[in-house]
Amino acid sequence: MRTGFTLRCTVCNSENYRMDKNKKTHPERLETNKYCPKCGKSTLHKEKK
Repeated sequence: MRTGFTLRCTVCNSENYRMDKNKKTHPERLETNKYCPKCGKSTLHKEKK
């Protein structure tokens, strides 16, 4: 039941991280602060559709 997804930077829209999660226990979209190498700082990353 685990599915893979990509995290996208909200500032520059670059796709930086690949993750997976259990859709049954966490159906909502993931939002977290991660380091973006293109921006050079920690920015908000959201789960790409």
